[in-house]
Amino acid sequence: MLDVRDALLEVASIRDQIARCVEFRGYGPTTLAVTGILAFVVASAQSAFPTERAHAIPVYIGLWTGTAAVALTLIIIETIVRSRRIHSGLAVPMLHSALEQFLPSLVAGALLTLVLVTCAPLTLWMLPGLWQLLFSQGVFASRRFLPRPIFWVGVWYLATGLACLVLGQGDRALSPWEMGIPFGLGQLLVAAVLRFGYRDADAWA
Repeated sequence: MLDVRDALLEVASIRDQIARCVEFRGYGPTTLAVTGILAFVVASAQSAFPTERAHAIPVYIGLWTGTAAVALTLIIIETIVRSRRIHSGLAVPMLHSALEQFLPSLVAGALLTLVLVTCAPLTLWMLPGLWQLLFSQGVFASRRFLPRPIFWVGVWYLATGLACLVLGQGDRALSPWEMGIPFGLGQLLVAAVLRFGYRDADAWA
């Protein structure tokens, strides 16, 4: 029995190692493009609010965390479906590996938001830039099993995050377009990278 158990553990370990080395094709370009368009739509709708309301902290945080939740839900659903179809027996370990790469930045973003809201409300104008910086770290962490040009997506979010911290002060603080432009263009860029970077012919499906 011990020999069988050891063999099963070794097989599981080999599967995990393979899952960490194989190109992950679970992310769907179409859904990523939809999330980019969603960012533009939300920013456009928010910019139509009266200025005081559009820049109000509770409205801003609630609207964009809600948008992020919708986008994340869409991505998760399609990623699970695509992984099971494309990666078959390796789907579960590859999903775990993908989660390990991106989850820390998402959790850090949620916790950072909570800390700033409760302990440092005067710094909340920095949230759009900080969210983008943390998102860039998730992209960089995931690049080893995605098409190589994904590196430039990480650079994009890093650059926009820093730009928001430099420019998003005073009257420009918490502008809808601090989120709409970086995430709108950024997610469309991700979709393009996946569309043309995947080696598989059904990448767009």
